[in-house]
Amino acid sequence: MKYLHLFLAFLRIGLLGYGGGPSSIPLVEKEAVSKYKWLSKNEFGDMLALANTLPGPIITKMAGYIGYIVKGTIGLIIAIVASILPTILLMIVFFKFLTSFQDQPWVHGMTEAVIPVVGIMLATLTWEFFEKSKDGLGWGVSIALVIASFIVVSLLKIHPAFVIAAILIYVLVRPGKKQNEESKRSEAG
Repeated sequence: MKYLHLFLAFLRIGLLGYGGGPSSIPLVEKEAVSKYKWLSKNEFGDMLALANTLPGPIITKMAGYIGYIVKGTIGLIIAIVASILPTILLMIVFFKFLTSFQDQPWVHGMTEAVIPVVGIMLATLTWEFFEKSKDGLGWGVSIALVIASFIVVSLLKIHPAFVIAAILIYVLVRPGKKQNEESKRSEAG
């Protein structure tokens, strides 16, 4: 039954993720965290951060990871195929159909009408991640990271993957980390 759930979940994401990765992320979160509970919100956030640092389409990376943790290698294959199948089929159909109507106003209206919906989905997901950050880091550090990230990504035009990778490296090698872990172990023992 989990194979079917994996297939249907990522098929829905593939069908409804109009606009690519950014619009698919909230859909993956809804399926994997809220509906099927394959991941916790924390695990989803960690997976998303790591997936953003790797090359390639984010939906296939997320599908592959979730499929693998749910049902191993077969689950990985099922989730990836289900996530890309709608795109492949719809691209063939829409390309044939829309090229004959590409100059029509309703075609432009259709593509432009989706943009605000995707924006709201991303804003909602952004707020959820910010609240998660605030709970772990506090308001001050969270706001400082938002401002610093905005400056680095938007104004300095540094790719977000480099920012995420730098933060991950810092967390792994930061001073005091080993001391905190050792003191926790000594308190527990």
